[in-house]
Amino acid sequence: MAYSNFTLETAVEKFRLEKFETLGIFSEIAPVDPSAHLITALAKKVPLAASINTEKARSELIVADILVELRERYENRISFFSGIDFNVDSENGLTGVCDFLISLSPAQLYLEAPIIMLVEAKKEDLTVGLGQCAAEMLAAQRFNAVKENEIPRIYGTTTSGTDWRFLKLEEQNLHIDIEPYQIAQCDKILGILSSMVEQKA
Repeated sequence: MAYSNFTLETAVEKFRLEKFETLGIFSEIAPVDPSAHLITALAKKVPLAASINTEKARSELIVADILVELRERYENRISFFSGIDFNVDSENGLTGVCDFLISLSPAQLYLEAPIIMLVEAKKEDLTVGLGQCAAEMLAAQRFNAVKENEIPRIYGTTTSGTDWRFLKLEEQNLHIDIEPYQIAQCDKILGILSSMVEQKA
């Protein structure tokens, strides 16, 4: 079993999570204005990604740009990874490749402190990736416990590039914001991601 095999139901049952589905749990977070560079880039790339209409195009043309912007906002004090093996607990299926993740460390050569796990939506369905995202968040929680990283909350998002849904894991409590955010709300998406980096979301 691997991250991608988990549904939300199997992740919740296997790891005995308490699940909360709430509308707008991140809605009060202040937006962060995107740079002029990101605005220009998204204006060009979002229509192109929509035309190509593949997960790969959306991740390369949209998601990566937003994560680079986030990293630059924190002057490279955080790092982001794409397509890395993240094998934490093979007995419980917490293994596999992560689409993207953010680490609370400037180290880019290897992973030190995962905090945000990002899962590409399958066929643009944000709900399908929730189980995979929850499993990856649990793996990050366990990774940090072993490394003695003091990171009390792990965050996640399922995204098609144009739509984003956010999650939070605190101890055994999994909070899912059922309100999706569109790429037109890029400032809100950046605000939520920034708040996650700062452990304030």
